[in-house]
Amino acid sequence: MKTNPDARKFSWAALAAFALACLLALAPASVAPRVVARAAFDGDAGAESSATREGRLRIFDEVWEQVRERYFDPSMRGVDWQEVRRSLRPRAAEARDESELYAVLSRMLGSLQDPHTRVFAPGESADWRVQRYVSVGVSVRELAGEVVVTDVERGSGGARAGLRAGDAVTSVGGESAEGLIARRLAEQVAGASAAERLLAVTRLFDGPRDSDVAVAFRRDGEAHERTVVLRRESRTRAPSFEVRGAARGVRVVRFNVFTPEAAAQFARALVGELKGARAIVIDLRDNGGGEAEAMADFASTLLPAGLSLGRFTDREGRVRLEPFTRAVLLSSADSFARFHGRVVLLTNARTASAAEVFAAALREAGRASLVGEATCGCVLGIERRHTLPDGGVLDISEMDYHTAGGVRLEGRGVSPDVSVEPTREDLRRGRDRALEMAVEILKATEKAE
Repeated sequence: MKTNPDARKFSWAALAAFALACLLALAPASVAPRVVARAAFDGDAGAESSATREGRLRIFDEVWEQVRERYFDPSMRGVDWQEVRRSLRPRAAEARDESELYAVLSRMLGSLQDPHTRVFAPGESADWRVQRYVSVGVSVRELAGEVVVTDVERGSGGARAGLRAGDAVTSVGGESAEGLIARRLAEQVAGASAAERLLAVTRLFDGPRDSDVAVAFRRDGEAHERTVVLRRESRTRAPSFEVRGAARGVRVVRFNVFTPEAAAQFARALVGELKGARAIVIDLRDNGGGEAEAMADFASTLLPAGLSLGRFTDREGRVRLEPFTRAVLLSSADSFARFHGRVVLLTNARTASAAEVFAAALREAGRASLVGEATCGCVLGIERRHTLPDGGVLDISEMDYHTAGGVRLEGRGVSPDVSVEPTREDLRRGRDRALEMAVEILKATEKAE
Protein backbone atom coordinates (compact mmCIF):
# COMPACT_ATOMS: atom_id res chain seq x y z
CA MET A 1 0.00 0.00 0.00
CA LYS A 2 1.25 3.48 -0.81
CA THR A 3 2.07 5.80 2.03
CA ASN A 4 3.13 9.40 2.28
CA PRO A 5 6.33 10.02 4.29
CA ASP A 6 5.02 13.26 5.78
CA ALA A 7 1.69 11.70 6.66
CA ARG A 8 3.39 9.15 8.93
CA LYS A 9 4.47 12.00 11.21
CA PHE A 10 0.91 12.72 12.26
CA SER A 11 -0.86 10.90 15.07
CA TRP A 12 -4.35 10.21 13.85
CA ALA A 13 -6.73 10.66 16.67
CA ALA A 14 -8.33 14.02 16.86
CA LEU A 15 -11.23 16.20 16.59
CA ALA A 16 -13.65 17.02 13.98
CA ALA A 17 -16.55 18.76 13.81
CA PHE A 18 -19.14 18.55 13.84
CA ALA A 19 -18.51 20.27 12.10
CA LEU A 20 -19.97 24.61 10.02
CA ALA A 21 -21.63 24.45 12.97
CA CYS A 22 -20.98 20.82 12.70
CA LEU A 23 -23.35 22.00 10.38
CA LEU A 24 -25.32 19.54 12.22
CA ALA A 25 -28.92 20.50 12.51
CA LEU A 26 -28.87 21.78 16.05
CA ALA A 27 -25.20 22.71 16.25
CA PRO A 28 -24.13 25.62 18.39
CA ALA A 29 -22.12 28.60 17.27
CA SER A 30 -18.98 27.10 18.74
CA VAL A 31 -18.85 24.08 16.48
CA ALA A 32 -17.47 24.01 12.97
CA PRO A 33 -16.73 21.35 10.36
CA ARG A 34 -13.17 20.30 9.85
CA VAL A 35 -10.73 17.57 9.00
CA VAL A 36 -8.29 17.37 11.87
CA ALA A 37 -5.10 15.42 11.62
CA ARG A 38 -3.86 15.49 15.16
CA ALA A 39 -5.06 15.43 18.75
CA ALA A 40 -2.07 17.33 20.09
CA PHE A 41 -2.39 20.76 21.67
CA ASP A 42 0.30 23.40 21.83
CA GLY A 43 0.58 26.52 23.98
CA ASP A 44 0.45 27.01 27.73
CA ALA A 45 -2.93 27.18 29.43
CA GLY A 46 -3.94 29.07 32.50
CA ALA A 47 -1.06 31.55 32.67
CA GLU A 48 -3.18 34.59 31.92
CA SER A 49 -6.67 35.84 32.70
CA SER A 50 -9.09 37.70 30.48
CA ALA A 51 -10.14 39.70 33.56
CA THR A 52 -7.28 42.18 33.10
CA ARG A 53 -6.48 44.53 30.25
CA GLU A 54 -2.98 43.06 29.94
CA GLY A 55 -4.39 39.53 29.90
CA ARG A 56 -6.92 40.35 27.19
CA LEU A 57 -4.26 41.95 25.00
CA ARG A 58 -1.95 38.99 25.41
CA ILE A 59 -4.73 36.62 24.36
CA PHE A 60 -5.68 38.83 21.41
CA ASP A 61 -2.07 39.16 20.24
CA GLU A 62 -1.47 35.43 20.50
CA VAL A 63 -4.52 34.61 18.36
CA TRP A 64 -3.50 37.20 15.78
CA GLU A 65 0.12 36.02 15.65
CA GLN A 66 -0.68 32.29 15.50
CA VAL A 67 -3.02 32.83 12.56
CA ARG A 68 -0.48 35.05 10.80
CA GLU A 69 2.22 32.39 11.10
CA ARG A 70 0.22 29.23 10.45
CA TYR A 71 -2.74 30.03 8.20
CA PHE A 72 -2.76 27.90 5.04
CA ASP A 73 -2.98 30.97 2.79
CA PRO A 74 -0.03 33.37 3.30
CA SER A 75 -2.04 36.13 1.61
CA MET A 76 -4.71 35.74 4.33
CA ARG A 77 -7.34 35.47 1.60
CA GLY A 78 -6.66 39.07 0.64
CA VAL A 79 -7.46 40.40 4.12
CA ASP A 80 -5.23 43.19 5.48
CA TRP A 81 -4.31 41.33 8.65
CA GLN A 82 -2.38 44.27 10.08
CA GLU A 83 -5.39 46.53 9.65
CA VAL A 84 -7.63 43.96 11.32
CA ARG A 85 -5.29 44.00 14.31
CA ARG A 86 -5.19 47.79 14.41
CA SER A 87 -8.98 48.15 14.35
CA LEU A 88 -9.92 45.35 16.77
CA ARG A 89 -7.12 45.32 19.34
CA PRO A 90 -8.54 48.35 21.23
CA ARG A 91 -11.91 46.57 21.45
CA ALA A 92 -10.24 43.52 22.96
CA ALA A 93 -8.51 45.72 25.51
CA GLU A 94 -11.80 47.32 26.58
CA ALA A 95 -13.88 44.12 26.60
CA ARG A 96 -15.90 43.95 29.81
CA ASP A 97 -15.73 40.21 30.25
CA GLU A 98 -14.64 36.94 28.68
CA SER A 99 -17.73 36.78 26.48
CA GLU A 100 -17.02 40.19 24.92
CA LEU A 101 -13.35 39.34 24.40
CA TYR A 102 -14.18 36.13 22.56
CA ALA A 103 -16.76 37.98 20.47
CA VAL A 104 -13.94 40.31 19.34
CA LEU A 105 -11.68 37.35 18.60
CA SER A 106 -14.45 35.68 16.60
CA ARG A 107 -14.97 38.89 14.66
CA MET A 108 -11.28 39.01 13.83
CA LEU A 109 -11.23 35.43 12.60
CA GLY A 110 -14.52 35.98 10.78
CA SER A 111 -12.78 38.45 8.49
CA LEU A 112 -11.08 35.46 6.84
CA GLN A 113 -14.46 34.05 5.77
CA ASP A 114 -13.27 30.65 6.91
CA PRO A 115 -15.61 28.82 9.31
CA HIS A 116 -12.88 26.29 10.11
CA THR A 117 -10.62 28.84 11.81
CA ARG A 118 -12.34 29.43 15.12
CA VAL A 119 -11.73 30.24 18.75
CA PHE A 120 -13.32 28.61 21.79
CA ALA A 121 -13.56 30.20 25.23
CA PRO A 122 -12.20 28.17 28.18
CA GLY A 123 -14.37 25.12 28.77
CA GLU A 124 -16.21 25.32 25.43
CA SER A 125 -14.18 22.81 23.45
CA ALA A 126 -13.15 19.63 25.23
CA ASP A 127 -14.21 16.35 23.63
CA TRP A 128 -15.26 17.09 20.07
CA ARG A 129 -16.98 13.72 19.80
CA VAL A 130 -19.59 14.74 22.38
CA GLN A 131 -21.07 18.06 21.35
CA ARG A 132 -22.17 20.25 24.24
CA TYR A 133 -24.12 23.27 23.18
CA VAL A 134 -26.87 25.71 24.04
CA SER A 135 -30.00 25.38 21.94
CA VAL A 136 -33.76 25.84 21.82
CA GLY A 137 -33.89 22.41 20.19
CA VAL A 138 -34.99 23.64 16.77
CA SER A 139 -33.10 23.08 13.53
CA VAL A 140 -33.69 25.42 10.59
CA ARG A 141 -32.54 25.98 7.03
CA GLU A 142 -33.39 28.27 4.14
CA LEU A 143 -35.83 26.98 1.56
CA ALA A 144 -37.26 29.09 -1.25
CA GLY A 145 -36.36 32.30 0.55
CA GLU A 146 -37.83 31.26 3.91
CA VAL A 147 -36.25 30.04 7.13
CA VAL A 148 -37.93 26.69 7.65
CA VAL A 149 -37.89 24.32 10.61
CA THR A 150 -36.37 21.00 9.55
CA ASP A 151 -36.30 19.20 12.88
CA VAL A 152 -37.42 19.66 16.47
CA GLU A 153 -35.39 17.82 19.09
CA ARG A 154 -37.40 15.56 21.34
CA GLY A 155 -37.83 16.93 24.86
CA SER A 156 -36.59 20.40 23.87
CA GLY A 157 -38.21 23.76 24.45
CA GLY A 158 -39.16 23.81 20.78
CA ALA A 159 -40.97 20.50 21.13
CA ARG A 160 -42.78 21.63 24.26
CA ALA A 161 -43.90 24.82 22.48
CA GLY A 162 -45.38 22.83 19.62
CA LEU A 163 -43.07 23.75 16.72
CA ARG A 164 -43.10 21.28 13.85
CA ALA A 165 -40.97 20.51 10.83
CA GLY A 166 -42.21 22.65 7.94
CA ASP A 167 -43.05 25.72 10.04
CA ALA A 168 -41.56 28.95 8.65
CA VAL A 169 -39.75 31.13 11.20
CA THR A 170 -40.50 34.82 10.59
CA SER A 171 -38.81 36.55 13.53
CA VAL A 172 -36.54 35.84 16.48
CA GLY A 173 -36.45 38.15 19.48
CA GLY A 174 -38.60 40.69 17.64
CA GLU A 175 -36.17 40.90 14.71
CA SER A 176 -37.04 39.50 11.31
CA ALA A 177 -35.28 36.23 10.51
CA GLU A 178 -33.74 37.68 7.36
CA GLY A 179 -32.58 40.80 9.21
CA LEU A 180 -31.03 38.74 11.98
CA ILE A 181 -29.14 36.58 9.49
CA ALA A 182 -27.80 39.70 7.77
CA ARG A 183 -26.72 41.16 11.11
CA ARG A 184 -24.95 37.97 12.14
CA LEU A 185 -23.05 37.97 8.86
CA ALA A 186 -22.06 41.61 9.38
CA GLU A 187 -20.90 40.92 12.92
CA GLN A 188 -18.64 38.16 11.70
CA VAL A 189 -17.28 40.38 8.91
CA ALA A 190 -17.92 37.28 6.89
CA GLY A 191 -19.32 38.48 3.61
CA ALA A 192 -21.93 36.35 1.96
CA SER A 193 -20.21 33.04 1.22
CA ALA A 194 -22.57 30.09 1.13
CA ALA A 195 -20.81 28.42 4.05
CA GLU A 196 -20.94 31.53 6.23
CA ARG A 197 -24.59 32.14 5.40
CA LEU A 198 -25.37 28.55 6.31
CA LEU A 199 -23.62 29.08 9.64
CA ALA A 200 -25.56 32.30 10.26
CA VAL A 201 -28.84 30.47 9.64
CA THR A 202 -27.78 27.61 11.90
CA ARG A 203 -27.02 30.13 14.66
CA LEU A 204 -30.35 31.89 14.35
CA PHE A 205 -31.42 31.15 17.93
CA ASP A 206 -28.02 31.71 19.57
CA GLY A 207 -27.95 33.41 22.95
CA PRO A 208 -26.90 32.96 26.58
CA ARG A 209 -27.71 29.71 28.32
CA ASP A 210 -30.98 29.71 30.31
CA SER A 211 -32.25 32.83 28.52
CA ASP A 212 -35.60 33.10 26.74
CA VAL A 213 -36.30 34.19 23.19
CA ALA A 214 -39.59 34.95 21.42
CA VAL A 215 -39.97 33.11 18.11
CA ALA A 216 -42.70 33.93 15.61
CA PHE A 217 -43.56 31.38 12.95
CA ARG A 218 -46.11 30.64 10.28
CA ARG A 219 -47.73 27.29 9.63
CA ASP A 220 -49.26 26.26 6.33
CA GLY A 221 -53.05 26.41 6.40
CA GLU A 222 -53.21 28.98 9.20
CA ALA A 223 -54.08 32.61 8.61
CA HIS A 224 -52.13 34.08 11.53
CA GLU A 225 -48.63 33.81 12.85
CA ARG A 226 -47.94 32.13 16.15
CA THR A 227 -45.44 33.38 18.72
CA VAL A 228 -43.86 31.18 21.37
CA VAL A 229 -41.18 31.80 23.98
CA LEU A 230 -38.35 29.27 23.91
CA ARG A 231 -35.63 28.70 26.48
CA ARG A 232 -32.02 28.23 25.45
CA GLU A 233 -30.92 25.12 27.32
CA SER A 234 -27.71 23.12 27.64
CA ARG A 235 -27.87 20.02 25.49
CA THR A 236 -25.53 17.21 24.47
CA ARG A 237 -25.21 15.28 21.24
CA ALA A 238 -23.07 12.15 21.09
CA PRO A 239 -21.84 10.35 17.97
CA SER A 240 -24.53 8.16 16.42
CA PHE A 241 -24.53 5.20 14.04
CA GLU A 242 -27.55 3.35 12.72
CA VAL A 243 -28.45 0.75 10.10
CA ARG A 244 -31.98 0.30 8.85
CA GLY A 245 -33.85 -1.15 5.91
CA ALA A 246 -35.17 0.90 3.00
CA ALA A 247 -36.32 -1.69 0.46
CA ARG A 248 -35.71 -5.34 -0.30
CA GLY A 249 -31.97 -5.84 -0.44
CA VAL A 250 -31.27 -2.14 0.24
CA ARG A 251 -29.98 -0.95 3.60
CA VAL A 252 -29.41 2.59 4.87
CA VAL A 253 -26.40 3.53 6.98
CA ARG A 254 -26.39 6.88 8.77
CA PHE A 255 -23.82 8.38 11.16
CA ASN A 256 -23.09 11.97 12.15
CA VAL A 257 -19.29 12.07 12.44
CA PHE A 258 -16.29 10.09 11.20
CA THR A 259 -14.67 8.49 14.25
CA PRO A 260 -12.67 5.26 14.69
CA GLU A 261 -15.61 3.89 16.64
CA ALA A 262 -18.02 4.57 13.76
CA ALA A 263 -15.60 3.03 11.26
CA ALA A 264 -15.30 -0.09 13.41
CA GLN A 265 -19.11 -0.27 13.71
CA PHE A 266 -19.44 -0.08 9.93
CA ALA A 267 -16.86 -2.84 9.45
CA ARG A 268 -18.73 -5.04 11.93
CA ALA A 269 -22.05 -4.27 10.24
CA LEU A 270 -20.67 -5.49 6.90
CA VAL A 271 -20.44 -9.00 8.35
CA GLY A 272 -23.61 -8.56 10.41
CA GLU A 273 -26.61 -6.37 9.65
CA LEU A 274 -25.39 -5.53 6.14
CA LYS A 275 -24.41 -9.06 5.20
CA GLY A 276 -26.48 -10.09 2.23
CA ALA A 277 -27.43 -6.52 1.28
CA ARG A 278 -27.27 -5.98 -2.47
CA ALA A 279 -26.97 -2.20 -2.12
CA ILE A 280 -26.26 0.40 0.56
CA VAL A 281 -27.41 3.99 0.88
CA ILE A 282 -24.95 5.93 3.03
CA ASP A 283 -26.68 8.99 4.44
CA LEU A 284 -24.11 11.77 4.88
CA ARG A 285 -26.64 14.54 5.34
CA ASP A 286 -25.72 16.72 8.34
CA ASN A 287 -22.45 14.81 8.74
CA GLY A 288 -19.94 17.51 9.68
CA GLY A 289 -16.73 15.56 9.10
CA GLY A 290 -14.29 14.01 11.51
CA GLU A 291 -10.95 12.27 11.57
CA ALA A 292 -9.08 11.75 8.31
CA GLU A 293 -7.98 8.24 9.19
CA ALA A 294 -11.48 7.19 10.27
CA MET A 295 -12.74 8.44 6.91
CA ALA A 296 -9.97 6.41 5.21
CA ASP A 297 -11.14 3.30 7.07
CA PHE A 298 -14.69 3.80 5.82
CA ALA A 299 -13.42 4.25 2.26
CA SER A 300 -11.26 1.14 2.59
CA THR A 301 -14.35 -1.02 3.07
CA LEU A 302 -15.71 0.14 -0.28
CA LEU A 303 -12.61 0.71 -2.46
CA PRO A 304 -9.51 -1.35 -3.32
CA ALA A 305 -6.47 -0.82 -1.12
CA GLY A 306 -3.82 1.69 -2.18
CA LEU A 307 -6.04 4.42 -3.65
CA SER A 308 -5.25 8.04 -2.78
CA LEU A 309 -8.08 9.92 -1.09
CA GLY A 310 -6.61 13.31 -1.96
CA ARG A 311 -3.88 15.56 -0.66
CA PHE A 312 -3.68 18.16 2.11
CA THR A 313 -1.00 20.78 1.49
CA ASP A 314 0.43 23.51 3.73
CA ARG A 315 0.99 27.19 2.99
CA GLU A 316 4.21 26.35 1.13
CA GLY A 317 2.51 23.78 -1.08
CA ARG A 318 4.05 20.76 0.63
CA VAL A 319 1.93 17.64 0.98
CA ARG A 320 1.31 17.23 4.70
CA LEU A 321 -1.27 14.46 4.54
CA GLU A 322 -2.34 12.03 1.84
CA PRO A 323 -4.66 9.35 3.20
CA PHE A 324 -4.90 6.10 1.26
CA THR A 325 -7.30 3.18 1.36
CA ARG A 326 -5.76 0.12 2.96
CA ALA A 327 -6.05 -3.62 3.43
CA VAL A 328 -6.05 -3.43 7.23
CA LEU A 329 -8.20 -0.97 9.16
CA LEU A 330 -6.67 1.22 11.85
CA SER A 331 -9.97 1.37 13.73
CA SER A 332 -10.39 -2.37 14.16
CA ALA A 333 -8.06 -5.29 14.80
CA ASP A 334 -10.53 -7.62 13.11
CA SER A 335 -10.38 -8.48 9.44
CA PHE A 336 -13.14 -6.95 7.37
CA ALA A 337 -15.23 -7.88 4.36
CA ARG A 338 -15.06 -5.29 1.60
CA PHE A 339 -18.53 -4.45 0.24
CA HIS A 340 -18.85 -4.93 -3.52
CA GLY A 341 -22.52 -4.05 -3.98
CA ARG A 342 -23.96 -0.80 -5.31
CA VAL A 343 -23.64 2.38 -3.25
CA VAL A 344 -25.53 5.68 -3.25
CA LEU A 345 -24.57 8.61 -1.02
CA LEU A 346 -27.06 11.18 0.28
CA THR A 347 -25.66 14.69 0.75
CA ASN A 348 -26.84 18.18 1.64
CA ALA A 349 -25.37 21.59 2.42
CA ARG A 350 -24.43 20.39 5.90
CA THR A 351 -22.34 17.54 4.54
CA ALA A 352 -18.93 18.93 5.39
CA SER A 353 -15.20 18.37 5.66
CA ALA A 354 -14.17 14.69 5.87
CA ALA A 355 -17.65 13.71 4.66
CA GLU A 356 -17.01 15.72 1.50
CA VAL A 357 -13.61 14.09 1.02
CA PHE A 358 -15.28 10.68 1.35
CA ALA A 359 -18.03 11.55 -1.14
CA ALA A 360 -15.60 13.02 -3.68
CA ALA A 361 -13.27 10.02 -3.44
CA LEU A 362 -16.04 7.48 -3.99
CA ARG A 363 -17.43 9.41 -6.92
CA GLU A 364 -14.04 9.92 -8.58
CA ALA A 365 -13.42 6.19 -8.27
CA GLY A 366 -16.79 5.50 -9.94
CA ARG A 367 -17.90 3.68 -6.83
CA ALA A 368 -20.97 5.69 -5.81
CA SER A 369 -23.63 8.06 -7.10
CA LEU A 370 -24.64 11.14 -5.12
CA VAL A 371 -28.24 12.16 -4.52
CA GLY A 372 -29.52 15.25 -2.74
CA GLU A 373 -27.88 18.66 -2.56
CA ALA A 374 -24.42 20.13 -3.04
CA THR A 375 -22.15 19.77 -0.03
CA CYS A 376 -20.81 22.59 2.13
CA GLY A 377 -17.49 23.23 0.40
CA CYS A 378 -15.80 23.34 3.82
CA VAL A 379 -12.66 21.29 3.39
CA LEU A 380 -9.56 22.59 5.13
CA GLY A 381 -7.29 20.68 7.48
CA ILE A 382 -6.19 21.37 11.04
CA GLU A 383 -2.87 19.89 12.15
CA ARG A 384 -2.99 20.84 15.80
CA ARG A 385 -5.03 22.93 18.22
CA HIS A 386 -3.45 25.83 20.05
CA THR A 387 -4.17 26.43 23.73
CA LEU A 388 -4.43 30.13 24.59
CA PRO A 389 -3.00 31.75 27.74
CA ASP A 390 -6.38 31.66 29.51
CA GLY A 391 -7.17 28.07 28.56
CA GLY A 392 -9.19 28.90 25.47
CA VAL A 393 -8.58 26.95 22.27
CA LEU A 394 -7.72 28.17 18.77
CA ASP A 395 -8.27 26.10 15.62
CA ILE A 396 -6.43 27.28 12.50
CA SER A 397 -6.88 26.04 8.93
CA GLU A 398 -3.33 24.97 8.17
CA MET A 399 -3.91 22.74 5.15
CA ASP A 400 -5.78 23.09 1.88
CA TYR A 401 -7.24 20.03 0.15
CA HIS A 402 -7.45 18.71 -3.42
CA THR A 403 -8.97 15.41 -4.48
CA ALA A 404 -6.84 12.70 -6.07
CA GLY A 405 -8.05 14.09 -9.38
CA GLY A 406 -6.80 17.57 -8.51
CA VAL A 407 -10.15 19.21 -7.67
CA ARG A 408 -10.17 21.78 -4.86
CA LEU A 409 -13.33 21.41 -2.75
CA GLU A 410 -13.05 24.43 -0.44
CA GLY A 411 -15.74 26.95 -1.38
CA ARG A 412 -16.97 24.63 -4.11
CA GLY A 413 -18.20 21.43 -2.54
CA VAL A 414 -19.40 18.31 -4.30
CA SER A 415 -22.45 18.50 -6.53
CA PRO A 416 -24.91 15.59 -6.59
CA ASP A 417 -25.53 13.46 -9.66
CA VAL A 418 -29.25 13.81 -8.99
CA SER A 419 -30.47 16.95 -7.25
CA VAL A 420 -33.28 16.62 -4.74
CA GLU A 421 -34.14 19.53 -2.43
CA PRO A 422 -36.80 19.07 0.23
CA THR A 423 -39.88 21.28 0.26
CA ARG A 424 -41.85 22.60 3.22
CA GLU A 425 -44.53 20.06 2.40
CA ASP A 426 -41.96 17.24 2.45
CA LEU A 427 -40.80 18.35 5.88
CA ARG A 428 -44.34 18.73 7.17
CA ARG A 429 -45.27 15.22 6.01
CA GLY A 430 -41.95 13.63 6.99
CA ARG A 431 -41.30 12.60 3.40
CA ASP A 432 -37.68 11.90 2.35
CA ARG A 433 -37.65 12.31 -1.42
CA ALA A 434 -33.85 12.04 -1.61
CA LEU A 435 -33.92 8.59 -0.04
CA GLU A 436 -36.84 7.61 -2.27
CA MET A 437 -34.80 8.66 -5.31
CA ALA A 438 -31.74 6.75 -4.12
CA VAL A 439 -33.79 3.56 -3.76
CA GLU A 440 -35.32 4.05 -7.22
CA ILE A 441 -31.86 4.49 -8.74
CA LEU A 442 -30.64 1.30 -7.10
CA LYS A 443 -33.71 -0.64 -8.27
CA ALA A 444 -33.29 0.63 -11.83
CA THR A 445 -29.61 -0.29 -11.82
CA GLU A 446 -30.40 -3.78 -10.59
CA LYS A 447 -32.97 -4.29 -13.36
CA ALA A 448 -30.51 -3.03 -15.97
CA GLU A 449 -27.99 -5.61 -14.82
